[in-house]
Amino acid sequence: MTNIVSPVAGTISKAPPRRDIGIKRRYAAERRFQAYGIAAIAFGLIFLFILLWTVIGKGYTAFQQTSITLPIEFAEKTIDPDNKRATDPSVLIAANYPVLLRDAIVKQLNINASSRPDVRDATAMLSKSAPIQLRDLVVADPSVIGKTVNVTLLADANVDSANKGQIDLSVDEKNRKVNDKQVAWMNELKANGALTKEFNTGLFVNGNSSRPEAAGLGVALIGSLYLMLIVLVLSLPIGVAASIYLEEFAPKNKLTDLIEVNINNLAAVPSIVYGLLGLSVFINFIGLPRSASLVGGLVLTLMTLPTIIIATRAALRAVPPSIRAAALGLGASKMQTVFHHVLPLAMPGILTGTIIGLAHALGETAPLLLIGMVAFVANAPTTPLDPSTALPVQVYMWANEAERAFVERTSGAIIVLLLFLIVMNMGAILLRRRFERRW
Repeated sequence: MTNIVSPVAGTISKAPPRRDIGIKRRYAAERRFQAYGIAAIAFGLIFLFILLWTVIGKGYTAFQQTSITLPIEFAEKTIDPDNKRATDPSVLIAANYPVLLRDAIVKQLNINASSRPDVRDATAMLSKSAPIQLRDLVVADPSVIGKTVNVTLLADANVDSANKGQIDLSVDEKNRKVNDKQVAWMNELKANGALTKEFNTGLFVNGNSSRPEAAGLGVALIGSLYLMLIVLVLSLPIGVAASIYLEEFAPKNKLTDLIEVNINNLAAVPSIVYGLLGLSVFINFIGLPRSASLVGGLVLTLMTLPTIIIATRAALRAVPPSIRAAALGLGASKMQTVFHHVLPLAMPGILTGTIIGLAHALGETAPLLLIGMVAFVANAPTTPLDPSTALPVQVYMWANEAERAFVERTSGAIIVLLLFLIVMNMGAILLRRRFERRW
């Protein structure tokens, strides 16, 4: 009723409309909160975009490598002048392969062999690992001796950078690492089709090297694979078993409360503390070898266990109590109820927590540095007891190198590491959506 009868006879007045000022304030506060949330998301996305732009912009060129194809004359007088290779294969390893390279590049560029500066500059366009490439070729197939074969060789890191446009060739040659003669030779080789850019398979196959053009992630990839396998084999069964006991069988008393509190605290312990623990226990006390994937896997297992236990307990707790009651009501034992009904229903959450824990372990660097996995390792490990390194440690090592060509290698390794992490997190999301049940 909005009409009010006035005391004065014959007059009727309307009351002013009521305004709920509190509702407007609440709506305004809700709009402000939404604006804050959108701003926070946009702020995070901007910095994520800047990070990805910086890393990809510097690292995508690492997936290409400049190569120079030369007709190499495998002269017998240079490789095996005394014809001893049938009885002593070691002569093929000790041959003077740099001479073969020098003769080939001089002939290809029509350089006066008596001009030492020109010969030196021309030879410097090839990688210092090129003689090793020739040695491996001859050792694998000695029949090439006495023949002339076209061989694709790695170019020097400076030539590679110049070919990719990473060196400003317009500045004075005194201020750059590639002189004018080498630039002219590069253009000549490129016109002849001898200088090309190809997919850098060495980035995924080669081990570490002091020469940027020959450095690769092969050892780090194998080491990371060993680490993840060790962490998966140890942390998953131990973490799931501990979670099942604490959630389903352990009595609720002060001891279990203390265990739960410590598990939650261990999940927040800095990773470098686990590295100190692994150094003192696994290396100094037990005597396991330094730089081994086994030690790194054990350290990362200790670091990953709290995450898996917490995720597994949450997944077990999310199973409705009616499932347990129904199984027990039909005569199932406590063990049968847990392993036949509760655990399968909790498996999506367990798998998600495990994959997230593995992704976290894959990106850790500090504990691996303390146990010696920062060592220079050029040969791929064959067992978890061999010296090795890991992807994040390789990124750390290359980031400390002084040569400019290692910048793209560092960013390229970061891209590879991010791809692994993205795949693992996407796998966790897909597994959860595939097996998740809504109650």
